[in-house]
Amino acid sequence: MRANNHKLWFEAHRGQYEEDVKAPMLALLADLEPEFGPARRVSRPNRDIRFSADKSPYKLNIYADVERGGYVALDAEGLVAAGGRYMVDDVQLKRLREAVAADRPGKQLVALVAALRKKGYEVEGQDLKRVPSPYPQDHPRADLLRHKRLFYWKRWPVEAWIATPKARERVAQVWRDGRDLEAWMAKHL
Repeated sequence: MRANNHKLWFEAHRGQYEEDVKAPMLALLADLEPEFGPARRVSRPNRDIRFSADKSPYKLNIYADVERGGYVALDAEGLVAAGGRYMVDDVQLKRLREAVAADRPGKQLVALVAALRKKGYEVEGQDLKRVPSPYPQDHPRADLLRHKRLFYWKRWPVEAWIATPKARERVAQVWRDGRDLEAWMAKHL
């Protein structure tokens, strides 16, 4: 797809996309549904190119998010499972920063983030260069105050297990490991 990202090629290979990309994702989501609920959305192959300099018409991955879990994506590089809040509105961002700055919930968040990192997760949040006002630049949780969002994720390279039930278990474990952080965010955002 990367080398042939145009309509004629995709239409000639649509069946392969349906069988080798979309069907495995839908099967994975069906396997995860009893524990994490149904998928809220599954990506379409088409890109919205209206305002993009890159006019490639098709995405190079497929992704979905589920009701009580997180996000899962599959591409030529491998499998990604994630959770947290990738996009927050202004009100949620204000609440996030207030909770981070407050002593008890802020320390709880530090512990949750540390626990995820200890298990090998990346934890990110689109950092600002400076701590936003009204918080002091030397705040003990300045690193978290600079976040504009907060999410955790794990990526695995393409290997044979991706096409087996191990994929379901690995994705499920990511979402289970993130439950405490999800609960913290649900309470404070």
